Order: sequence, then C-alpha cells, then structure tokens
Amino acid sequence: MKHLFSFLLATIALSAGGILPLSAQTPKAREVIDRAAETFRKAGGIQAQFTVATYTGELLQESTTGTIRMKAEKFVLQSGGVQTWFDGHTQWSYLPDNNEVNISEPTEEELQSINPYSLLYIYKRGYNIKPGSDTQYNGQPAYVVQLDATGKKNDLRQIVLYVDPHDYRPLCIRMVQRGNDDRVVIQLTGYKTGESYPDSLFAFDEKAYPNVEIIDLR
Repeated sequence: MKHLFSFLLATIALSAGGILPLSAQTPKAREVIDRAAETFRKAGGIQAQFTVATYTGELLQESTTGTIRMKAEKFVLQSGGVQTWFDGHTQWSYLPDNNEVNISEPTEEELQSINPYSLLYIYKRGYNIKPGSDTQYNGQPAYVVQLDATGKKNDLRQIVLYVDPHDYRPLCIRMVQRGNDDRVVIQLTGYKTGESYPDSLFAFDEKAYPNVEIIDLR
C-alpha cells in the first residue's frame, strides 16, 4: 500500500447551549487544515492503531492493520509484517520474511507515502483546497476538506480530509490515485496523545537483530 494513514471521525461539536448546526460553525477550509496541523504539532508523542483498505471502484482489494508511534517528524511504523523506523533523516525498513533491513534517506515525496501526517501539509505544494461536499462521516458531523491536485506530477489526484469539529483532530483521509480510481481509506481503531518517547525509539537497533542482513541503499 502506497499511502498508509487515515483517521476515523466520530465526534459531535458542542456549545454551551448544546449541539450547534454544522453550517453555523464551519470555518474556512484552509483554517480547518491549518488548525488540524497545529493540533498535531502540539500533541507530543502520538500512538495510533489503524486499518488500511484499498479499493478499485467499490471493490475491496486489500486490507491490513498497523500501529504507528510519532514524535514531530520521527515515527516507527508496524504494518503488513514490516517495521519501519524514521529518525527525521534516515529510514530503516525491516522485512522479517527476508531477514533484512533496508536503509535509505527518503525524500519529502516518499515520506508522504509513509507518514500520514505529512498529508496535513501537502496542500502547500500543488493542491487547491476547498470545502468537501460532505458534512458528515459515519453519520456524525464533520469538517470536510477536499484537496485537488493542480498538476499532473502529484501521485495523489484528490485527498479528502475529515476533521473532528470539536478539537480539530484529523480522523480520516481518503485518497485517490492519479491515473485511476483506486482509493485508499484508513480507519483509526485507537489513538493516544501526550506520550513520552525517547529518540532512540525511532532508530533501528542492530543489537536487537544480530543476524539480520543490512542493505544500505543510500
């Protein structure tokens, strides 16, 4: 799976007087995604469990689960039997079936296919942003932002971001690939913020894998 993250939205915005109609409080699309990015930046260490599904049209092609732990630009990801570490510069991918670790230095574009939260900033590079056509997700009110690629070089033709209207936490991202109608939908099954992670968590520990073959692709 090329693009690995999305979050499931299920909260209702409240006010002192109760639930407000979504149309009465929806901010501009740019403000929604800016505030979602700021919420992530201030969240500290994050841990999330998720389910990723890929579709061709309405036909489910593949589904897998995973866990990601993040701190700023660093992350460690487990999904589909592969574990990936990224310390902000170097990436290690451990393939247990081959008993090997691939070392690389991913580009910004490559990181977009791994770290889901990089999608919160993608609109600054070649996307038009506007309110989405929906106002709900799974029957609950949502802020919905649609990003459409302005050029043909973007791998993602369209991104739809669903945001919790109460705390601006991004909870779902649906992505459409360029050149076809393949979609990636990832649903959150668990979420924690304010976690304390040492920097060493986000780097491959050779001592923990003494017999692994190391392939340096840098």
